[in-house]
Amino acid sequence: MPAHPLVSLAIRSIKHQLENGRSLPCPDPLPEELKIQAGTFVSIKKNRLLRGCIGTIQPKYANLAEEVIQNAIKAANEDPRFPPIEMKELDQLTISVDILTPPEKIADTASLDVKRYGMIVRFKGQQGLLLPNLENIKSVDQQLKICLKKGGIKETEPYELFRFEVKRFH
Repeated sequence: MPAHPLVSLAIRSIKHQLENGRSLPCPDPLPEELKIQAGTFVSIKKNRLLRGCIGTIQPKYANLAEEVIQNAIKAANEDPRFPPIEMKELDQLTISVDILTPPEKIADTASLDVKRYGMIVRFKGQQGLLLPNLENIKSVDQQLKICLKKGGIKETEPYELFRFEVKRFH
């Protein structure tokens, strides 16, 4: 089964950057469905284990294509948890692209569901984010603990909670 066009764009942008040392040009003409703006995460896995994941909560670029191109390159090269991806790894990688809905502030975790909603925790300029429907995340409590840790936020601090949904493409 061929990859979704957004996933193909992410793969092409990583390959282009590795081969040419610069970003893939934005498609021109730009298909209508890529003219929208949205926060986007690109996740890279190797042998089913995370190998890179970077994205934007709010759109940072002019359109969805540019958002995917830039986040794919950053996920491949700038995720501080992993060394940059090398050309020899490309055929071992699986990539997914998540398009985020705008974050919605919530009062508590009661309205959350780890399969449906991603979570953002914010406190004094710090934040932690976790995408929804991740294989190892089984409870909202686990999701919250990971978000707090990622953001360097203590459980006792008066943090704010946000939820969002994603459309995930493989």
